[in-house]
Amino acid sequence: MNAIIKKKESLTIVSSGAALGADVTGLDMREELSAEEIECVRDAWVKHLVLRFRDQEGLGVEDLIRFSRSFGGLDRRPVRGTLYGGAQNDLPLEINVISNIMVDGKPIGSLGSGEAEWHADMTYNERPPKGSMLYAVEIPPAGGGTSFANMYLAYESLPADLKSRANELKCVHDASRNSTGELRQGFEAHTDPRKTVGAIHPLVITHPDSHQKCLLLGRRRNAYLVGLPVEESEELLDRLWEHAVQARHSWTQEWKIGDAVLWDNRCTMHRRNAFDPESRRLMYRTQIAG
Repeated sequence: MNAIIKKKESLTIVSSGAALGADVTGLDMREELSAEEIECVRDAWVKHLVLRFRDQEGLGVEDLIRFSRSFGGLDRRPVRGTLYGGAQNDLPLEINVISNIMVDGKPIGSLGSGEAEWHADMTYNERPPKGSMLYAVEIPPAGGGTSFANMYLAYESLPADLKSRANELKCVHDASRNSTGELRQGFEAHTDPRKTVGAIHPLVITHPDSHQKCLLLGRRRNAYLVGLPVEESEELLDRLWEHAVQARHSWTQEWKIGDAVLWDNRCTMHRRNAFDPESRRLMYRTQIAG
Protein backbone atom coordinates (compact mmCIF):
# COMPACT_ATOMS: atom_id res chain seq x y z
CA MET A 1 0.00 0.00 0.00
CA ASN A 2 1.31 3.41 -0.93
CA ALA A 3 1.91 6.15 1.62
CA ILE A 4 -1.04 7.77 3.34
CA ILE A 5 -1.38 11.54 3.26
CA LYS A 6 -3.01 12.95 6.41
CA LYS A 7 -3.97 16.60 6.84
CA LYS A 8 -6.83 16.19 9.28
CA GLU A 9 -7.11 13.67 12.05
CA SER A 10 -10.07 11.85 10.47
CA LEU A 11 -9.26 12.40 6.78
CA THR A 12 -6.85 10.17 4.86
CA ILE A 13 -5.91 9.75 1.19
CA VAL A 14 -4.69 6.27 0.19
CA SER A 15 -3.29 5.67 -3.30
CA SER A 16 -4.67 2.78 -5.36
CA GLY A 17 -1.10 1.75 -6.14
CA ALA A 18 -1.97 1.80 -9.85
CA ALA A 19 -1.26 4.46 -12.49
CA LEU A 20 -3.86 6.77 -10.92
CA GLY A 21 -6.64 6.78 -8.35
CA ALA A 22 -6.90 7.09 -4.57
CA ASP A 23 -9.44 6.45 -1.81
CA VAL A 24 -10.55 9.30 0.43
CA THR A 25 -11.72 8.10 3.85
CA GLY A 26 -12.99 9.84 6.95
CA LEU A 27 -15.18 12.28 5.01
CA ASP A 28 -18.99 12.47 4.99
CA MET A 29 -20.16 14.23 1.82
CA ARG A 30 -23.44 15.17 3.51
CA GLU A 31 -21.56 17.57 5.76
CA GLU A 32 -20.04 20.95 4.97
CA LEU A 33 -16.31 20.71 4.27
CA SER A 34 -13.85 22.78 6.22
CA ALA A 35 -11.27 24.86 4.34
CA GLU A 36 -8.61 22.36 5.45
CA GLU A 37 -10.59 19.41 4.10
CA ILE A 38 -11.19 21.16 0.77
CA GLU A 39 -7.47 21.90 0.46
CA CYS A 40 -6.58 18.29 1.26
CA VAL A 41 -9.01 16.87 -1.30
CA ARG A 42 -7.95 19.35 -3.98
CA ASP A 43 -4.27 18.53 -3.46
CA ALA A 44 -5.06 14.82 -3.65
CA TRP A 45 -7.10 15.35 -6.82
CA VAL A 46 -4.15 17.04 -8.53
CA LYS A 47 -1.82 14.25 -7.42
CA HIS A 48 -4.02 11.19 -8.06
CA LEU A 49 -6.34 12.44 -10.89
CA VAL A 50 -9.24 10.23 -9.72
CA LEU A 51 -10.61 10.12 -6.17
CA ARG A 52 -13.06 7.57 -4.75
CA PHE A 53 -15.29 8.28 -1.75
CA ARG A 54 -16.83 5.05 -0.46
CA ASP A 55 -19.69 4.45 1.99
CA GLN A 56 -21.69 7.53 1.01
CA GLU A 57 -25.09 5.77 1.00
CA GLY A 58 -28.06 8.07 1.36
CA LEU A 59 -26.33 11.03 -0.23
CA GLY A 60 -28.90 13.52 -1.52
CA VAL A 61 -28.59 15.29 -4.86
CA GLU A 62 -28.21 18.64 -3.10
CA ASP A 63 -25.33 17.17 -1.07
CA LEU A 64 -23.69 15.95 -4.28
CA ILE A 65 -24.09 19.40 -5.85
CA ARG A 66 -22.69 21.21 -2.80
CA PHE A 67 -19.69 18.88 -2.57
CA SER A 68 -18.97 19.12 -6.31
CA ARG A 69 -19.04 22.93 -6.13
CA SER A 70 -16.02 22.78 -3.84
CA PHE A 71 -13.99 22.22 -7.03
CA GLY A 72 -15.57 24.77 -9.37
CA GLY A 73 -18.79 26.00 -10.93
CA LEU A 74 -21.12 23.32 -12.27
CA ASP A 75 -22.48 22.90 -15.77
CA ARG A 76 -26.19 22.32 -16.26
CA ARG A 77 -27.33 19.17 -17.99
CA PRO A 78 -28.16 19.43 -21.70
CA VAL A 79 -31.69 20.51 -22.55
CA ARG A 80 -31.97 17.46 -24.80
CA GLY A 81 -30.85 13.91 -24.30
CA THR A 82 -30.51 13.26 -20.57
CA LEU A 83 -33.83 13.38 -18.73
CA TYR A 84 -36.86 12.29 -20.67
CA GLY A 85 -39.87 12.69 -18.44
CA GLY A 86 -41.69 11.97 -15.22
CA ALA A 87 -40.35 12.72 -11.76
CA GLN A 88 -36.77 12.85 -13.05
CA ASN A 89 -37.45 16.32 -14.40
CA ASP A 90 -37.81 17.51 -10.82
CA LEU A 91 -34.09 16.99 -10.19
CA PRO A 92 -31.85 20.08 -10.02
CA LEU A 93 -30.41 21.11 -13.39
CA GLU A 94 -26.88 20.38 -12.14
CA ILE A 95 -27.73 16.66 -11.94
CA ASN A 96 -27.36 14.42 -14.99
CA VAL A 97 -28.86 10.92 -14.77
CA ILE A 98 -26.82 8.03 -16.18
CA SER A 99 -29.09 5.00 -16.33
CA ASN A 100 -30.57 2.17 -18.39
CA ILE A 101 -33.83 2.16 -16.40
CA MET A 102 -37.05 2.55 -18.39
CA VAL A 103 -40.31 4.01 -17.03
CA ASP A 104 -43.43 3.79 -19.18
CA GLY A 105 -41.26 2.72 -22.09
CA LYS A 106 -38.95 5.75 -21.86
CA PRO A 107 -35.39 5.95 -20.50
CA ILE A 108 -34.95 8.05 -17.37
CA GLY A 109 -31.31 8.78 -18.21
CA SER A 110 -28.57 8.45 -20.79
CA LEU A 111 -25.96 5.93 -22.03
CA GLY A 112 -28.03 2.76 -21.52
CA SER A 113 -26.24 -0.52 -20.77
CA GLY A 114 -23.72 -0.81 -23.61
CA GLU A 115 -19.97 -0.30 -23.61
CA ALA A 116 -18.73 3.27 -23.52
CA GLU A 117 -15.44 3.48 -25.40
CA TRP A 118 -12.36 5.31 -24.12
CA HIS A 119 -12.92 9.07 -24.19
CA ALA A 120 -12.59 12.37 -22.37
CA ASP A 121 -15.84 14.27 -21.91
CA MET A 122 -16.94 16.94 -24.37
CA THR A 123 -13.52 17.74 -25.83
CA TYR A 124 -15.41 18.68 -28.99
CA ASN A 125 -16.14 21.96 -27.16
CA GLU A 126 -13.68 24.85 -27.04
CA ARG A 127 -13.70 24.65 -23.22
CA PRO A 128 -14.18 21.02 -22.14
CA PRO A 129 -15.28 20.26 -18.58
CA LYS A 130 -12.73 20.43 -15.80
CA GLY A 131 -13.99 17.22 -14.26
CA SER A 132 -16.98 15.19 -13.18
CA MET A 133 -18.37 13.33 -10.19
CA LEU A 134 -20.41 10.13 -10.49
CA TYR A 135 -22.45 8.70 -7.62
CA ALA A 136 -23.83 5.14 -7.52
CA VAL A 137 -27.47 4.76 -6.43
CA GLU A 138 -28.19 1.36 -8.05
CA ILE A 139 -25.67 -0.97 -9.69
CA PRO A 140 -25.95 -4.23 -11.66
CA PRO A 141 -24.69 -7.46 -10.06
CA ALA A 142 -21.89 -7.66 -12.66
CA GLY A 143 -20.35 -5.37 -15.27
CA GLY A 144 -20.60 -1.61 -15.56
CA GLY A 145 -17.10 -0.96 -14.18
CA THR A 146 -15.42 2.33 -15.09
CA SER A 147 -11.76 2.41 -16.13
CA PHE A 148 -9.58 5.51 -16.09
CA ALA A 149 -6.31 6.16 -17.96
CA ASN A 150 -3.53 8.55 -16.92
CA MET A 151 -2.70 10.88 -19.82
CA TYR A 152 0.40 12.25 -18.06
CA LEU A 153 1.94 8.79 -18.11
CA ALA A 154 0.72 8.21 -21.65
CA TYR A 155 2.58 11.32 -22.80
CA GLU A 156 5.71 10.80 -20.71
CA SER A 157 6.17 7.20 -21.93
CA LEU A 158 5.69 7.92 -25.65
CA PRO A 159 8.50 6.79 -27.95
CA ALA A 160 10.72 9.78 -28.77
CA ASP A 161 9.64 10.02 -32.42
CA LEU A 162 5.94 9.91 -31.56
CA LYS A 163 6.32 12.42 -28.73
CA SER A 164 8.08 14.84 -31.09
CA ARG A 165 5.27 14.59 -33.65
CA ALA A 166 2.55 14.89 -31.02
CA ASN A 167 4.05 18.12 -29.67
CA GLU A 168 3.61 19.73 -33.10
CA LEU A 169 0.07 18.64 -34.04
CA LYS A 170 -3.53 19.67 -33.45
CA CYS A 171 -6.57 17.42 -33.59
CA VAL A 172 -10.22 17.97 -34.57
CA HIS A 173 -12.53 16.40 -31.96
CA ASP A 174 -15.77 14.94 -33.29
CA ALA A 175 -19.01 16.36 -31.88
CA SER A 176 -21.38 14.11 -33.83
CA ARG A 177 -21.47 11.01 -31.59
CA ASN A 178 -21.55 10.27 -27.87
CA SER A 179 -19.28 7.84 -26.00
CA THR A 180 -21.49 4.84 -26.83
CA GLY A 181 -21.32 5.67 -30.53
CA GLU A 182 -24.84 7.07 -30.92
CA LEU A 183 -25.29 9.83 -33.51
CA ARG A 184 -26.39 13.04 -31.86
CA GLN A 185 -29.46 14.87 -33.07
CA GLY A 186 -28.72 17.40 -35.81
CA PHE A 187 -25.51 15.74 -37.08
CA GLU A 188 -24.87 13.74 -40.23
CA ALA A 189 -23.10 10.39 -40.19
CA HIS A 190 -19.86 10.26 -42.19
CA THR A 191 -16.65 8.24 -42.37
CA ASP A 192 -14.29 10.91 -43.77
CA PRO A 193 -12.33 12.48 -40.86
CA ARG A 194 -11.77 15.62 -42.94
CA LYS A 195 -15.50 16.34 -42.54
CA THR A 196 -15.36 16.16 -38.75
CA VAL A 197 -17.14 19.00 -36.95
CA GLY A 198 -15.85 20.00 -33.51
CA ALA A 199 -13.24 21.96 -31.61
CA ILE A 200 -9.56 21.86 -32.55
CA HIS A 201 -7.11 21.27 -29.68
CA PRO A 202 -3.36 20.61 -29.46
CA LEU A 203 -2.54 16.91 -29.01
CA VAL A 204 -0.37 17.88 -26.04
CA ILE A 205 -1.59 20.35 -23.41
CA THR A 206 -0.19 21.67 -20.12
CA HIS A 207 -2.45 21.10 -17.12
CA PRO A 208 -3.20 24.45 -15.43
CA ASP A 209 -2.85 23.09 -11.88
CA SER A 210 -0.04 20.52 -12.08
CA HIS A 211 1.81 22.33 -14.91
CA GLN A 212 2.60 18.92 -16.40
CA LYS A 213 2.16 17.96 -20.05
CA CYS A 214 -0.41 15.35 -21.03
CA LEU A 215 -2.10 13.95 -24.12
CA LEU A 216 -5.53 15.26 -25.08
CA LEU A 217 -7.08 12.64 -27.36
CA GLY A 218 -10.82 13.02 -26.71
CA ARG A 219 -12.45 10.30 -28.83
CA ARG A 220 -10.96 8.12 -31.54
CA ARG A 221 -13.90 8.01 -33.97
CA ASN A 222 -13.59 10.66 -36.72
CA ALA A 223 -10.60 12.34 -35.05
CA TYR A 224 -8.35 14.11 -37.57
CA LEU A 225 -4.88 15.63 -37.28
CA VAL A 226 -5.06 19.02 -38.94
CA GLY A 227 -3.13 19.43 -42.18
CA LEU A 228 -2.10 15.79 -42.64
CA PRO A 229 -3.16 13.35 -45.36
CA VAL A 230 -5.92 11.12 -43.99
CA GLU A 231 -3.74 8.01 -44.14
CA GLU A 232 -0.95 9.65 -42.12
CA SER A 233 -3.42 11.09 -39.61
CA GLU A 234 -5.03 7.70 -39.10
CA GLU A 235 -1.69 5.93 -38.67
CA LEU A 236 -0.43 8.43 -36.09
CA LEU A 237 -3.69 8.44 -34.16
CA ASP A 238 -3.79 4.64 -34.10
CA ARG A 239 -0.29 4.59 -32.62
CA LEU A 240 -1.15 7.23 -30.02
CA TRP A 241 -4.35 5.47 -28.93
CA GLU A 242 -2.77 2.04 -28.77
CA HIS A 243 -0.08 3.47 -26.51
CA ALA A 244 -2.34 5.63 -24.34
CA VAL A 245 -4.85 2.99 -23.25
CA GLN A 246 -2.38 0.30 -22.20
CA ALA A 247 -3.28 -1.45 -18.95
CA ARG A 248 -0.18 -0.02 -17.26
CA HIS A 249 -1.64 3.48 -17.63
CA SER A 250 -5.05 2.62 -16.13
CA TRP A 251 -7.09 1.72 -13.05
CA THR A 252 -10.64 0.30 -12.89
CA GLN A 253 -13.39 1.32 -10.48
CA GLU A 254 -15.66 -1.62 -9.61
CA TRP A 255 -18.76 0.08 -8.27
CA LYS A 256 -20.49 -0.40 -4.92
CA ILE A 257 -23.68 1.37 -3.93
CA GLY A 258 -22.72 4.62 -2.18
CA ASP A 259 -19.49 5.10 -4.15
CA ALA A 260 -18.77 8.60 -5.44
CA VAL A 261 -15.90 9.08 -7.89
CA LEU A 262 -14.35 12.43 -8.85
CA TRP A 263 -12.12 12.56 -11.95
CA ASP A 264 -10.08 15.21 -13.73
CA ASN A 265 -11.27 15.32 -17.33
CA ARG A 266 -8.24 17.30 -18.51
CA CYS A 267 -5.61 14.63 -17.84
CA THR A 268 -7.56 11.36 -17.93
CA MET A 269 -9.72 9.31 -20.23
CA HIS A 270 -12.37 6.83 -19.12
CA ARG A 271 -14.50 3.98 -20.43
CA ARG A 272 -17.35 1.80 -19.14
CA ASN A 273 -17.88 -1.93 -19.44
CA ALA A 274 -21.23 -3.14 -20.75
CA PHE A 275 -23.66 -4.88 -18.39
CA ASP A 276 -26.86 -6.94 -18.58
CA PRO A 277 -29.60 -4.65 -19.93
CA GLU A 278 -32.16 -6.52 -17.81
CA SER A 279 -30.40 -5.33 -14.63
CA ARG A 280 -30.65 -1.80 -13.28
CA ARG A 281 -27.98 0.87 -13.04
CA LEU A 282 -28.72 4.37 -11.69
CA MET A 283 -26.00 6.99 -11.30
CA TYR A 284 -26.14 10.72 -10.57
CA ARG A 285 -23.50 12.86 -12.22
CA THR A 286 -22.28 16.43 -11.81
CA GLN A 287 -19.96 18.18 -14.23
CA ILE A 288 -17.44 20.81 -13.17
CA ALA A 289 -17.13 23.58 -15.75
CA GLY A 290 -13.91 24.15 -17.65
